[in-house]
Amino acid sequence: MKTLFLIPARGGSKGIPGKNIKKFNGKPLIYYSIDLARAFADDKDICVSTDSQDIAETVRAYGLEPPFIRPEEFATDTASGYDVIKHAIQFYEGKGVQYSRIILLQPTSPLRTIKHLKDSLELYSDDVDMVVSVQEMYNPIYLCYNEDENGFLKKAAENTFTRRQDMPKVYKYNGAIYIMKVDSLKKMSISEFTKIRKYVMDDTDSVDIDTPLDWEIAELIYNKKIKGE
Repeated sequence: MKTLFLIPARGGSKGIPGKNIKKFNGKPLIYYSIDLARAFADDKDICVSTDSQDIAETVRAYGLEPPFIRPEEFATDTASGYDVIKHAIQFYEGKGVQYSRIILLQPTSPLRTIKHLKDSLELYSDDVDMVVSVQEMYNPIYLCYNEDENGFLKKAAENTFTRRQDMPKVYKYNGAIYIMKVDSLKKMSISEFTKIRKYVMDDTDSVDIDTPLDWEIAELIYNKKIKGE
């Protein structure tokens, strides 16, 4: 099964400027995703999709050549992740290279490990659209409130549960691992996938860096792991 490891890395980051190449525990954040991909694939099957020359240069300094600079229409705030994935598929098919699945590794999940990806791959089969990493949600919608037209709080969703432990488990994507069937991607958007298997990660490893606080938490967890705490 021919697999493309896709690492999407936009240059613009409002929360943390230069986030993808900012040093996390001593090396650029994007290097952690490259290291993980290299544990499973040769460089020719690893694609860093970026619109930024600075990110491209940082990746080259790590010995990996980005195959392209992402076109402007796929580098805006309104461009979706699905657009970026489709562009990568079309780029390689234009060169006569056909992949049967794509493993998307976002640079913002540096606590994701080889074991996480290995275990996720064991869940993948040709009859699914996607295997995706998730974490359990402890504040599902039926525990949340919003305001009504009078400014009073009301439950966001009705439920018949009286005890939290009786509520069914719910999950959210944690952004760490997406293993997707290329044939499915060609037929529909990711939001239309129906055959999805989950791989559950704990809260500690699920930190997705979006804010400066996320960054501090992730570095703290990473350093504790290194020290074996």
